[in-house]
Amino acid sequence: MQFLTESRKWVFVLLLAIIVYLAYQLFTKSSENSTVEYDTNLIQQQIKNVGKLVVTEGHFAEVMTYKDQKKYLMDMVSFEKKAMVVINADVTVSFDLSKVTYDIDAKNKTLTITNIPKEEIKISPDIKFYDVEQSTLNEFTGNDYNKINKIVRANLAKKIEKSSLKSNSKNRLISELSKILVVTNSMGWTLQYNGNQIQKEIDFNSIKN
Repeated sequence: MQFLTESRKWVFVLLLAIIVYLAYQLFTKSSENSTVEYDTNLIQQQIKNVGKLVVTEGHFAEVMTYKDQKKYLMDMVSFEKKAMVVINADVTVSFDLSKVTYDIDAKNKTLTITNIPKEEIKISPDIKFYDVEQSTLNEFTGNDYNKINKIVRANLAKKIEKSSLKSNSKNRLISELSKILVVTNSMGWTLQYNGNQIQKEIDFNSIKN
């Protein structure tokens, strides 16, 4: 009888140990899953928060003279038209961060940004004509205005490239993306982009305009 009592005692202890172990595994695993899920949701929320339109604005002014000549009778007679063209243009360079795509590897705690949208350049020129000179045999037509508009936009595009507008917009882009870096770093996650690990804000310079 005493032997059976001892046996029951050890069986009870063994069962208790198994229950404690299983409970520990259950609650520990549940806690880990909850933490990963919480981290993932937090990162996704931060990406959603920065998913907005980043806009940098600029203004450009230009004055040009447009000339066109029509010749007749083997170039012996010509009729010229010309005008002074004054251009004031508002330009915006923007990044739509709602188009950022990413992959989340919760197991390895890695966030990989897979795509950052290219900048969108919008040119809104206000074109005015002064000192217009023309003749009945060479009048201004819609083709002239289309040609002038094309020239103006091409000249403005060159000015934008030489200006600080695009670099300023890129700096603003990096400033927004660095908010994601702060969150991932604070949670012990790794942020990657373009095959490289992003450890500090300057690492985003690999972004190509």
